[in-house]
Amino acid sequence: MNRHLGIKLGAIALLIVLLLIPLLMIDGLVDERQNYRDEVLQDIARSASYSQQLTGPLVVVPYTRTIRGWRLDKASQQRVLQEREVRGRLYFLPEVFSLDGQMRTELRHRGIYEARLFHAESQVSGSFVLPANYGITSDLGSYRFDDPLLAVGISDVRGIENAPKLKVGDELRDFQPGTQSQFLGNGVHAVLPLKASDHEQRFDYAFELSLLGSSRLDITPVGRDSQVNLVSDWPHPSFGGEFLPTERSVTDQGFSARWRTSFFATNLEDQLRACTAPAQADVARAVEAVDPDTSHASSAECSEFGQHRFGVALVDPVDQYLKTDRAVKYALLFIVLTFAGFFLFEVLKRLSVHPIQYALVGMALALFYLLLLSLSEHVGFELAYLLSAGACVGLIGFYLCHVLRSLWRGAGFSLGLAGLYGMLYALLSAEDYALLMGSLLLFGVLGGVMVLTRHLDWYGIGKPRADDLEFSLEDVRVQR
Repeated sequence: MNRHLGIKLGAIALLIVLLLIPLLMIDGLVDERQNYRDEVLQDIARSASYSQQLTGPLVVVPYTRTIRGWRLDKASQQRVLQEREVRGRLYFLPEVFSLDGQMRTELRHRGIYEARLFHAESQVSGSFVLPANYGITSDLGSYRFDDPLLAVGISDVRGIENAPKLKVGDELRDFQPGTQSQFLGNGVHAVLPLKASDHEQRFDYAFELSLLGSSRLDITPVGRDSQVNLVSDWPHPSFGGEFLPTERSVTDQGFSARWRTSFFATNLEDQLRACTAPAQADVARAVEAVDPDTSHASSAECSEFGQHRFGVALVDPVDQYLKTDRAVKYALLFIVLTFAGFFLFEVLKRLSVHPIQYALVGMALALFYLLLLSLSEHVGFELAYLLSAGACVGLIGFYLCHVLRSLWRGAGFSLGLAGLYGMLYALLSAEDYALLMGSLLLFGVLGGVMVLTRHLDWYGIGKPRADDLEFSLEDVRVQR
């Protein structure tokens, strides 16, 4: 390889490295704008409501247990009877849990950013079966039961948009704030018109709940038999959690989904039993006693309750920051391919392109991504991509018509550059096939270079051609 070619290739390589500086700055700007957008969305959710998780309903039965035990009095050396009261709660899952909900989406704007909220109108119904004496079979006389409650856990109670009322049989009960349960967290409860009985008690329940939330709705299938049906006007759902829908339909007008699970799959009964069953060690400690308000629930074990849930997220398929960030990742390849096209013009058409001209075209290619980022915040990614690509192709095409000394050469190069922008958009749109399309593009470019340069004398690049020498000698003779 002659010295002229080596210097030229070295200059091109140096330019590519230097162009990484503005590209990295633009990539950092994309991250900065994305983080700012996320902060605005969080601020909107903070003012309205976060994502919602519904856990319940559960029947909660508060009780007070009197524990009696004999202990030795150290002063009199006599045994004395000591009593301690321990308060706790019993929990019962519903036999049937059914939820029919309709989710309506709403956009709220703050500046150039928008957040998607949902209004979920749900009808919850089902039935409970409470065992005789709430399942207490031994030492029943030491228990005093308070009025049972029906509790519903709601992760963000600010999103409750109605005044829900519980229907038990023909009777209506108002819900009150709080779940009266530590592991259910925030929510509401209603007092049930029930008393302890020596017989099994069955009752049906129903209530309507209107929730405002953002981004995602999750539901814990608390019933032995749980059925959930959701219908929404949002056409881009993302189903997640421990269970996928058994049936679903997604169209341009929205989606509908149906879940059905049983307590065999959720294992909630075992988790609930671990939370509420008093251990013998707790009872023994209660006799010696220190804290009469000791609860039998283990926070470590109860923390897993409600983790077996399912739900849906309202995904925005057009995230301009994500697509712009992915586009910037292809920028280096884009610049290399463009410079390779320049270099082919040089070696095949015997044209001389100055490194400064390479640099100007490279800066135009880098500014495409800045235009794409700024325009996409206002007009959407697709239109922003079209406008940015059109502006860069037009500018580079105009410049190259003069650099390559031919309108047709400049137009041909611009057409190839437009094809590259089209391939880049296809790569950004087809996530599943991006690697395949990128590999085929590189293979096609390499094949084209090999075909075009198959007869090229690389050692002769930079040396004058034979006809040029003959022309120069003829000029000398004429001058003589």
